[in-house]
Amino acid sequence: MSRLKPAEPHGVDLLRRVTYRTGRRMYGRDIEPSGILAHHRPLLFGVGVASLAFERHSKAVDEHLKHLAMLRTSQLAGCEWCLDFGSYLAQQEGASAEQLRELSTWRDSERFDSLERLVLEYAEAMTRTPVDVPDELFDRLREHFDERQIVELTMAIGLENLYSRSNWALGIEGQGFSEGMYCVVPEEHDERAAAA
Repeated sequence: MSRLKPAEPHGVDLLRRVTYRTGRRMYGRDIEPSGILAHHRPLLFGVGVASLAFERHSKAVDEHLKHLAMLRTSQLAGCEWCLDFGSYLAQQEGASAEQLRELSTWRDSERFDSLERLVLEYAEAMTRTPVDVPDELFDRLREHFDERQIVELTMAIGLENLYSRSNWALGIEGQGFSEGMYCVVPEEHDERAAAA
């Protein structure tokens, strides 16, 4: 149960109504993070525009690679909603359940090719606190991606950090998108394990 209830549309309230209708049309249900964000309409609009632009106009990087990077980011942040939704999307884009099971141990797994490993390494470097993307890692990205692709991949990981950290703080839980599929679990963090 999230810490806040989703905002209800009031009167005409076109922005919220369109946002909710779009979620239902695309995924068959209301998208809880959108409902929570709808408490602040200007932010709902801004995040919505960025998300829509990313979704509709970011096709330079293979979707499978972006979804693996974003899912690893969610796993590190521990966002249940993002892991649920991300597991669903990653499997829709060709990630195998076996890859998802081994996502937290990708360095030791044989299920990831060299390009997938590079993308996962970049996602981890961008997601850890403090962020640490060494020149050597960036140079390896340049060997496989052009400038547009690097920007797109970077924004995918950056947006997922925004989504995951915000959703986690707001207590937004999974909505069952990956029901019947394998769903990635959060990575154990020392501070969480110590608190348990």
